[in-house]
Amino acid sequence: MFLFLVVALAVVVAAVTLAVVGGGESAPLPEAAPERLQDPLPPDRPVDRADVESLRFPVAPRGYRMADVDDALGRLAAELAERDARIAGLESALAGARAAAHEQRAEHPRTEPDEGREEQR
Repeated sequence: MFLFLVVALAVVVAAVTLAVVGGGESAPLPEAAPERLQDPLPPDRPVDRADVESLRFPVAPRGYRMADVDDALGRLAAELAERDARIAGLESALAGARAAAHEQRAEHPRTEPDEGREEQR
């Protein structure tokens, strides 16, 4: 009886394997395209909040593909560094403009139009 169960199990396993592999006249299974992130981050403009919110990574067997996540984080890090540098430059230019305006006011103080008031009386 045990020998019969072992042989029956072997026949079932062989039949299932043959069906999955595509033996016989049936067409083979189509080749599955690898799930790879189609970079939704715009290459022609800076990334904005909506781009980050819509970013979705394909699921891999143990979570997310590290290469996809690393690529997206690298892109975001580069854009944030560029924005930080631009903000620092603009703040520096603003501070310089304010200092120049302050110096100009110190060199040329505004005179009160008192002379015009005396003539009106």
